[in-house]
Amino acid sequence: MLRHTSLFSQRCVRHYTKILRTGNASKTYTPSPAAARPAVAPKPSVGAATETESGTKSSPAAAVAFEATPSGETPSELQAEVIQQLRALEQQGEDNSAWGTSYDGLSAQAFPEHIAKVLLAPLAPTDIEIKPDGIVYLPEIKYRRILNRSLGPGGWGLVPRGPHTITERTISREYALIGLGRFVSQARGEQDFFDAANGLATASEGCKSNALMRCCKDLGIASELWDPAFIPKFKKQHCVESWAVHMEKGNKKKVWRRKDRTIEYPWKEA
Repeated sequence: MLRHTSLFSQRCVRHYTKILRTGNASKTYTPSPAAARPAVAPKPSVGAATETESGTKSSPAAAVAFEATPSGETPSELQAEVIQQLRALEQQGEDNSAWGTSYDGLSAQAFPEHIAKVLLAPLAPTDIEIKPDGIVYLPEIKYRRILNRSLGPGGWGLVPRGPHTITERTISREYALIGLGRFVSQARGEQDFFDAANGLATASEGCKSNALMRCCKDLGIASELWDPAFIPKFKKQHCVESWAVHMEKGNKKKVWRRKDRTIEYPWKEA
């Protein structure tokens, strides 16, 4: 991450340097005879610090030198301000590069009211689904839509907080939810799989989605689905339990479905 930060800083410095020199075309900066360019030395590795004649080390971003005028004129205040901002950007990138362990911004400030309204809005009954075993849930894509409506696309993200843990039939991983540049929540997602050779990649995505759902509980998203008073009321109004028969094996069992849905294959209503 630090390597990418240094590359970003170098590109920004070159870009702003070009703009500043173009904008100050009336002042042409030329090197003094004493500041003749030395022979080309081997380039240091990207992100490595360079050593000056005095023996001190400077970062790539801090190694930008504006050429002095023949009269010894120093860089303008604007140029110095740009360099200062670039150094601050690089430092900010270094500070935020450790989201795998950082809790930066946790509970520092509540989200604005217009964001909170979207996060805490009651779910539409048409968005809620029910599994055959009677468990009600919100599809993971709808969690993402709520986050996109509230924080904006690109305003939130999931960051791994460690490696995958894989057992014979289960994969799990810790994730942190970052919103508007600060830590929001952390949870471990898990997903069962049956074919390690072909299904592990899909299971890892399911693990990530499961972690997202659990992180969203701390934001109040879909909180009704953990409310013991809401669940039976929803099932009574919008769902039904009926007998179903397996189309291939012929065995019967009771399954749940929404009143506006049919039982899915390989089951059919008895």
